[in-house]
Amino acid sequence: MILPSAFVSQLALLSVLSHDFALSVTLTGQTLTLGDVPYYVPSTPLTTVPAHGLERLQAASGFVPATVVGVSRGNDSIGSLGPIVTGFGMDDVWSTGFLEVVLVQYFGSGSIPLYSSQSISLSRLNQSSSIISIPSNASSTIPNGPYFLSSTGALYQPYRLYTDFAGAFTQPLISGSHGSYAALPAAIPGIESPTIGVPSRLYYTKTTSKPLAGVRLGVKDIYDIAGVKTSNGNRAVYGFYPPKTKNSVPVQRLIDAGAIIVGKMKTSQFANGELATADWVDYHSPFNPRGDGYQDPSSSSSGPGAGAATYPWLDLTLGSDTGGSIRGPSQVQGLFGNRPSHGLVDLTGVMPLAPEMDTAGFLCRDPSIWKAAGTALYANLSFYSQYPQTIQTLNFPTTATNEASTIILSFLTQLQSFLNATKTTALNLTTSWTASRPASAPSSLSSLLNITYPILISKEQTRLVRDPFFAAYAAVHDGRKPFVDPAPLVRWGFGDSYPDSALQEAQNNKTIFMDWFNSNILPNNSQTCSESLLLYSAGLNVQLRN
Repeated sequence: MILPSAFVSQLALLSVLSHDFALSVTLTGQTLTLGDVPYYVPSTPLTTVPAHGLERLQAASGFVPATVVGVSRGNDSIGSLGPIVTGFGMDDVWSTGFLEVVLVQYFGSGSIPLYSSQSISLSRLNQSSSIISIPSNASSTIPNGPYFLSSTGALYQPYRLYTDFAGAFTQPLISGSHGSYAALPAAIPGIESPTIGVPSRLYYTKTTSKPLAGVRLGVKDIYDIAGVKTSNGNRAVYGFYPPKTKNSVPVQRLIDAGAIIVGKMKTSQFANGELATADWVDYHSPFNPRGDGYQDPSSSSSGPGAGAATYPWLDLTLGSDTGGSIRGPSQVQGLFGNRPSHGLVDLTGVMPLAPEMDTAGFLCRDPSIWKAAGTALYANLSFYSQYPQTIQTLNFPTTATNEASTIILSFLTQLQSFLNATKTTALNLTTSWTASRPASAPSSLSSLLNITYPILISKEQTRLVRDPFFAAYAAVHDGRKPFVDPAPLVRWGFGDSYPDSALQEAQNNKTIFMDWFNSNILPNNSQTCSESLLLYSAGLNVQLRN
């Protein structure tokens, strides 16, 4: 039969279209619930265990919840499993629902016992489980903890899913291939709330080389993470630049120490200070959980502060501090936070505000994690076993006139007792400057510092961030400028109103003050780090979101 030429042409076109649209389907994992707890199960299993005894397992989802327990031969009675599994209850990812199957992994020599369905005795619970023995060797040890198991023996490590109701995160992340990271392909209900996935802490064991093993880390969105875009708190930046190919130096050090990145966290735009809510245009400011829940979270490490203060499932957050961007959020949200000595860690791969003053630091609830993180991040960090016995206070109340001042003065009294303090002095920087300033320096401290900080951050960031971004953006957008929040624009405009020579003058003034302060106010001490402890208060006023 001869077909019309038009019909032949249509068939040829259909063949081409069919070829062009033969797209592959890629599984990215799935979301399921165990009881009422949501989990993300990745598409790739951690490993595969021998399928003997698994064929009888039935599950509508294709998975059964399982728990891996490692025991040594000779300590392999069913009774020995109970105390081990009871300890798993401290983990927020594991639950007794994962005891449907118990995979007992044996270490050491000797025969491996085989079990059938038996009971594991837990406190106030008699859990009936299918107990299956699996072999182990040095190269194939499976970490203890919760898993989802297929009938073919594929073993998957789940992520428990949480909703970011505080609005602290910009991107939820999971580990990808070749050391990179990818967006978590899962979501659970929540109003304007990203879904964050966290792995079980049971999978990890802290060691000398991995002091942060299993520590869940949120990262301020000015730090580069391989495979992920960096937004600097600006929508145009996020849309314009491709994903980063390398981790920033601070992020890499924390990964090397065993930290588990769970997401990127909000920063006020370009790490400039912004007040909630009016200043936050591109993104909504995170919520401070303290007080009535409507206090400003401070900035610019707003997301790291709000997340660390709000979520017990988040262990540590990485922020930055140039002029108070960690100290502010930590103060108003009741956290441990630190601005370290300048230059302790290379900031390659981190958006600059003013390189002369930029530092990387943490916000955290647990001081032991805080110390371990500092050891991992800062090269040659010294720790001291003795404390200064003198105290200086700056902007401290003198009498307990309200609840806040009562708390501050009570803390001071307790600290004096703990240190056996021999002297406590109210510091007046203006008076101290007048008495001991360098001969060549201005007589007035306010004249020296005046616009030093504003010039440093505005001049440096326009040179290092704004100008190259605006030029690259304009080149592909017909000369247009990207949208930027009001606060950075005001600061950049301030810098533009001064000549370039103002930057060098500000750098000189900053150095003069730094040298004087380190020599006269907080001189170094080889035994106690500094000669005294300096306590300062940012004030007793509450800044509300509205």
